[in-house]
Amino acid sequence: MSVKSGGTTYYYENYTDDFIKSARQDETLPENYCWIHKNLFYRLISAVLYCAALLFALVYGRLVLNIHVENRKVLKKARKTGCFLYGNHTQPMGDVFGPALYCFPMRMSAIASPSNRGIPVIGKLLPMLGALFIPDSMGQMKKFMEAVRYHVEKKRCIVIYPEAHVWPWCTFIRPFQATAFRFPVLYNVPAFCMTTTYRERKNGKKPRIVVTIDGPFFADPGKNKREQQMELYDKICACMKSRSQASTCEYIRYRKKSLEPCHASQSCFADSLHKETDS
Repeated sequence: MSVKSGGTTYYYENYTDDFIKSARQDETLPENYCWIHKNLFYRLISAVLYCAALLFALVYGRLVLNIHVENRKVLKKARKTGCFLYGNHTQPMGDVFGPALYCFPMRMSAIASPSNRGIPVIGKLLPMLGALFIPDSMGQMKKFMEAVRYHVEKKRCIVIYPEAHVWPWCTFIRPFQATAFRFPVLYNVPAFCMTTTYRERKNGKKPRIVVTIDGPFFADPGKNKREQQMELYDKICACMKSRSQASTCEYIRYRKKSLEPCHASQSCFADSLHKETDS
């Protein structure tokens, strides 16, 4: 794989390292945080902002990031059911707005870390754009799960980045846990994945970005829920790793600080999610 001129090298200790931090990285949710807003005025403002976000995604994604999307047509199969869309997390802005275009005309929601609330200006607007912030306590978990179900029943595309942390321009798939793959099993909807890869191009300092969408993925309904979850995890993880091999250049290189193997695991959810969703 070639090294793109003008790039740099980031050194990491664990796969949980943060290279992009918000203004308030330790932001938490208030205990009375509300995930579902049925107020008509709130929903109207949300619709207007979402349309603006679609326009921004079109301009920014095409003209600034030079994103090309492959196989978007497979998402048509989920328009009548809603779905979950999993991706590798490598673009701070592109990963926020891009999926809204990939999912269109389905509306997108995204499961996100509360730290995103600390992003200046846009952080507080993210819920109106579909962000479902991960709860900070067991007391909030029930409401969070009700919100996920609400968006599924609205037949939306719910985006999840199981790697959790943004590693800009990263060309490999980082280890992630299977926790997030319980949702398609719980709500009996299809799962898809989108893999972002980076290709050499003659003009421009940065690589060309190619997002490839695959799916739908289903688990064997004859298995129990935990086995179905692991089956989806295995299928999507294998697909994303295979697709990632299409990257032909590195704009930012990621190298481990030591030669010792990294045994760190990560999850984009609280460990308690397993217990809360076993029923």
